[in-house]
Amino acid sequence: MANDQRVALVTGAASGIGAAIAIGLAADGLRVIVSDLNLAGADETVAAISAAGGSARVMRMDVADPNSIHSAFDQIGPIHVLVNNAGLQHVAPIETYPLDKWRLLMDVLLTGPFLTSQAVIPGMRARQWGRIVNISSINGKRGDPGKAAYCAAKHGVIGLTRTVALETAADGITVNAVCPGYVDTPLTRGQLADLGELHGLPEAEVIERFFLPRMPTRRRVEREEVAGLVRYLVSDAAASITGQAINIDGGTVMNG
Repeated sequence: MANDQRVALVTGAASGIGAAIAIGLAADGLRVIVSDLNLAGADETVAAISAAGGSARVMRMDVADPNSIHSAFDQIGPIHVLVNNAGLQHVAPIETYPLDKWRLLMDVLLTGPFLTSQAVIPGMRARQWGRIVNISSINGKRGDPGKAAYCAAKHGVIGLTRTVALETAADGITVNAVCPGYVDTPLTRGQLADLGELHGLPEAEVIERFFLPRMPTRRRVEREEVAGLVRYLVSDAAASITGQAINIDGGTVMNG
């Protein structure tokens, strides 16, 4: 099937990594559904795709709400590529971590990908072709102080990825996780103040003294680099890659 006949749904695509993935997939000829609660940001992503000659439209979907997911998929039609990217963060010590934040992060980061995968797999099986990419994190492979819910959920995303990959491997479907390190996005910028407080650092020094020293490359990962990996994983060239959790982190996990 030609790329211009394939439809890709990218959640959390109003900004950051999600926007870069949506723009990249559209550049490869896929018709992209830009999903987010931030409709103004989603419109900006669609405008960037349209300006480059691609095809895209906005779909409002709250991945923390099963009813919203089901309603959206009733309107969407066939999906050939699913990228579960929607995310958020909350930083707090374990003793004071709010239960409502724990539940929200679990709903968005783990239950959301579970439900969207459930929604797309029957059609992918029927077509004997499909690609699911779950955006995990290096925090899916290591812990970080203050990030109990995020680390637990991202570890869970890798377990979900491997299980769904095994269940769909004979159906022309691949399921992989991508594990970024530090990428400059609204999500990471939004946690700098809390990380600074937790680690006793001025907010302005968190990137230089907390994130970059753990990266052997000593530079942030660009969002377009993450998008490039996703673009490869959803291509026909990656048909034999499934059940993997691939780091794109400047060597952070390797560095301990």
